Amino acid sequence: MLTGRDDHLGHQIPSTFDHVYTSDPMWTERLWFTIEDIRTGTTLFDCGLGQYPNKNVQDAFAGVTFAGKQYNVRMSRALRPESDKAKVGPLSFHLLEGMKRHRLLLEENPSGLSFDIEWEGKFNPHEEEHHYRRRAGKVVEDLCRYSQVGRARGRITLPGGKTLILTPDYWFAQRDHSWGIRTELRTEADDPQKTYLPPYLYNWIAAQFPSCGLHVFFNERAPRSYMFLSGEILKPLGEKPDRGLRLVGVDHELVWEKETINQTLLQGELILTFENGTVKTFRFRTLPGRYYLRSGLYGAWKGWYHGDYKGPYYFEHDVWDLSDHTFMKRIGTFSDHVIVCEMDGEVGYGVIEYGVTKGYPRYQEVQHLPPF
Repeated sequence: MLTGRDDHLGHQIPSTFDHVYTSDPMWTERLWFTIEDIRTGTTLFDCGLGQYPNKNVQDAFAGVTFAGKQYNVRMSRALRPESDKAKVGPLSFHLLEGMKRHRLLLEENPSGLSFDIEWEGKFNPHEEEHHYRRRAGKVVEDLCRYSQVGRARGRITLPGGKTLILTPDYWFAQRDHSWGIRTELRTEADDPQKTYLPPYLYNWIAAQFPSCGLHVFFNERAPRSYMFLSGEILKPLGEKPDRGLRLVGVDHELVWEKETINQTLLQGELILTFENGTVKTFRFRTLPGRYYLRSGLYGAWKGWYHGDYKGPYYFEHDVWDLSDHTFMKRIGTFSDHVIVCEMDGEVGYGVIEYGVTKGYPRYQEVQHLPPF
């Protein structure tokens, strides 16, 4: 089916842009953005969109953690005939300038949450190492992803009318964009097809300092036994990347909160080794701001999984009380968590995602808690 995108150059297969090279239903393209207020470290904004051409679905989410509450919206629509639009109901994503400027817009809707934000990249994007994995002979991951750090400006209006004004000096931002075949994560406790999680430590960091950005992503069965490793020290936007600044090794010492219902990092130290032989020490501590990604269907929410067809259009919203321990046990660990960090004498900010499963050789003190 022809769409407006077919008027542009860039076709990769002998078909229109609304088709991909495979009929695998797990083929996914996803956008993700997050923004934090570094003055307090308590407010965190998240939003994302997923497109599933072989399921004929586009779904999206957005939300804000503020003053002990998480305000959430989720929505879904049939992808076709408007497969060229990144828009589900009142939420839309607009590319203003490639690799630099994006507009995130949530128009008025029943939730009372709305926003109009311009996201601007400050450092070069990091193109991750290719994700490729087979399980029992079947390709379960064949994925490209890049991530980028920057700043944000605009406004967020919360239910009840309170408006947050975003300025780039205090509102730091991260984003990523991925496409390809990816594994479905199913972590709800009563799911009969719940994902089996082998022993591993998962850690994803996007941070920025005055002089550079930093991306760290590692998933390991045991210390230095990597299932996946990617990372880079990132130069200011437009400067030529240095291959020698790509990550080749990570050693870590992580400190976890002991009295908690979900896995919660307090602080950590990473020893980062890069391709040119440079070794840097990255230290961080977590701040209160934390956005729980089950709201965005990561792992599912009330039986709704990424890419599920919910009809021509579906919208829902809710507010989570993050102090309700009984409720939060259902939410799990997987989240974006604000950090303040230090490297080479510079102070920076960003977000971290993490989880450690049963059987990993270290950090047994939190393995009884849900890792995702």
